[in-house]
Amino acid sequence: MAPAAAIQAERVSKALGGLPVLDDVSLDVGPSEIHALVGLNGAGKTTLMRILLGMLKPDQGSPRLAGLPVSGAGTQEWSRVGQMLETPFAYPELTARENVYCSARLHGMSKDGAGSAAARALSDLGLEQYADQRAGTLSLGNRQRVGLAAALVHGPDVLVLDEPTNGLDPRGVIVLRRLLQEACRDRGAAVLVSSHHLDEVSRMASRISVLHRGRIIGTLQSGAVDLERRFFDLVLQSDLNEHGPEQ
Repeated sequence: MAPAAAIQAERVSKALGGLPVLDDVSLDVGPSEIHALVGLNGAGKTTLMRILLGMLKPDQGSPRLAGLPVSGAGTQEWSRVGQMLETPFAYPELTARENVYCSARLHGMSKDGAGSAAARALSDLGLEQYADQRAGTLSLGNRQRVGLAAALVHGPDVLVLDEPTNGLDPRGVIVLRRLLQEACRDRGAAVLVSSHHLDEVSRMASRISVLHRGRIIGTLQSGAVDLERRFFDLVLQSDLNEHGPEQ
């Protein structure tokens, strides 16, 4: 029997400002899995992630966390979740170290545990030399690293990361890939990650779902040749099915 999904959307629909953003979307991420969500700008990726994290309520459907409706999940369930959506967790007036320490404490870690965990997370993301620098003075890439350290510091069982490689240099991308794969392998974490970088998600994800105009229109195979062409073939076919060929 397959393990239960750690995070799941069941037939989720959502409109914002009267416009449909998600249409009957179903998606799940199991333990020890990296599931990538790819799509063009405006496809609905961030909205779906916000619903899965309880930041938005769906108009229809059910988001679930650890088998529970997201609306009914409590402190214990949420303390095992790490997330980074749209902008990194980084208070500009606090140092990199203080930001990551605060995230650890907010997820229920003790003072001593949070201090040592923050030091490890900063080291893992190559931030030691910036640890005592205020986040507001850091480069875009290093603010992104601080946000990732804050999402990973408490060793979460579920990770939801929206465009986590934004602003990262090639070395940072490789480090992030390794950290996510280790989280899956070593503690069975479930990881949902969105990205525009098809080649990169192909290297890290075991499943890739394509979201287009608010609907899941297909999947891509990790490691497949010419992934970008396959992605655009799916998008084009979906548009043709919906609107027909242009006259």
